[in-house]
Amino acid sequence: MNTFLDYLTVLAVAALLLAPSLYGAFHDRRIDRQLAAAAGGGRDEKSREAPSGASRLLVPNYGGSD
Repeated sequence: MNTFLDYLTVLAVAALLLAPSLYGAFHDRRIDRQLAAAAGGGRDEKSREAPSGASRLLVPNYGGSD
């Protein structure tokens, strides 16, 4: 029982130390999404589609024949 309480104490302290940084990270991601939506004309992430040429494999041209 004492070992279980030790593990529980370590997990509680770890949660208290990690909570503020995780909250800040999620807050920053939300702000980034809002800025991207505002810059994109109000479109959200789910409605965006890849550009037409994005699905093709891009191979660099090293001066070969065109």
